[in-house]
Amino acid sequence: MQEYNIRTLVNGRYLLHSPSHSGTAPLLAGFHGYGQTAEDELALLNAIPGSGSWLCCSIEALHPFYTHGGDPGASWMTCRQREQRIAENMYYIDAVIKRIRESCPVTDTLCYHGFSQGSGMACRAALLGLHPSSGLMLLGGDIPPELSMHGSVGKVHLARGNGDRLYTREQFEKDRARISEAALPFTSTLFSGGHWANDEYFKAAGKFLATV
Repeated sequence: MQEYNIRTLVNGRYLLHSPSHSGTAPLLAGFHGYGQTAEDELALLNAIPGSGSWLCCSIEALHPFYTHGGDPGASWMTCRQREQRIAENMYYIDAVIKRIRESCPVTDTLCYHGFSQGSGMACRAALLGLHPSSGLMLLGGDIPPELSMHGSVGKVHLARGNGDRLYTREQFEKDRARISEAALPFTSTLFSGGHWANDEYFKAAGKFLATV
C-alpha cells in the first residue's frame, strides 16, 4: 500500500457577536471542545462577565461529524497526521483573525479562549500564530506537550472543575507548573464542577478578562 496526500480547498466557519457599544473593541476569539460547534463556544464567551465590551469570535473546527446523539459536531484533529493538521489549523486561524482585523473595528488587544480540545488550539494560536495575544484562557483542557510557553502570550487564566474526569488534577498541576516556569503572569481557578463551565467559573473568567 502507498499513501499520498493532496491539497484541497475546505471552507471554515466562524461566528461573530458584536460588542454592546459602537466604535472599536478588543477581540475575544474562542475554540470549542470535541464534538461541539461554534455556537457552543460563542455561548461560553457571551456568558463571561464583561465580554459584552469585546467583539466575540467563535471559530469552528474544520472536521465535522455526527455525534452519538445524532447532532452535528466538529473536531480539531486526531493523532493521525497530527503535524499536518496543526499546520492546516494554524493557517485557518491566522486567516480568520486577519480577516476580522481587516473588516471589523477592533483594537490591538486579542485574547484567546479554549474549552477542552479547543484549549490546545487556543494555546497554538497564542504561541505559534501570526497574531500575538494579550491573554490566553484555558478551561478544562491541557497545554499541548510540544509547545514552549515562552512566547507572546501576555497573561494566562487556567481553569478546571474539581470533578472533571477528562482534565485531571494531575494534568492541571503540571500545566500550572509549566506556566510558572515560563515566568508568565497567570491566574488559576479550581471551581466546584465537572467538565464544563458554571457561574463560579464565569465569575473568575470575568475578573481575568477585565485585566487583559
